Amino acid sequence: MTEELGYEQARDQLIEVVRELEAGGLSLEQSLALWEKGEHLAKLCERHLDGARERIEDALKSVEDANSDEG
Repeated sequence: MTEELGYEQARDQLIEVVRELEAGGLSLEQSLALWEKGEHLAKLCERHLDGARERIEDALKSVEDANSDEG
């Protein structure tokens, strides 16, 4: 199941999907299935990045709060 993939794994699979689509030679049904898989992987990567961004923002906020408490 792709929901369990880490960011790097999802990104690597997405790269492979793009390569296969760019290579061509697939039926319309195969291309659509790959496209849908790629969309799912892209959303998964975006969720991972959003989570990382939130963690960074939280860490920066706690550093700022600590610095304002010192002043």
